[in-house]
Amino acid sequence: MVYKASGVCCTEITFEVEDNIIKNVNFKGGCSGNAAGISKLVVGMPVDEVIAKLEGTKCGYKSTSCPDQLTKALKEWRK
Repeated sequence: MVYKASGVCCTEITFEVEDNIIKNVNFKGGCSGNAAGISKLVVGMPVDEVIAKLEGTKCGYKSTSCPDQLTKALKEWRK
């Protein structure tokens, strides 16, 4: 799935989920090291666990962050 991020430096998040387990995550734009780290950490985790851990994470003065945007993307995927 491709999710158009908003309010953060990355412009989109691409991810794959199989049997409710995250298989792949890629952030386009943003802080490449942080995005790569988050991607590696969440692969293999259940969707609900990722949402529970990352939802509401803020980036500096922004009301959201790339990890928070990932949770929004995962919630949209669940619909």
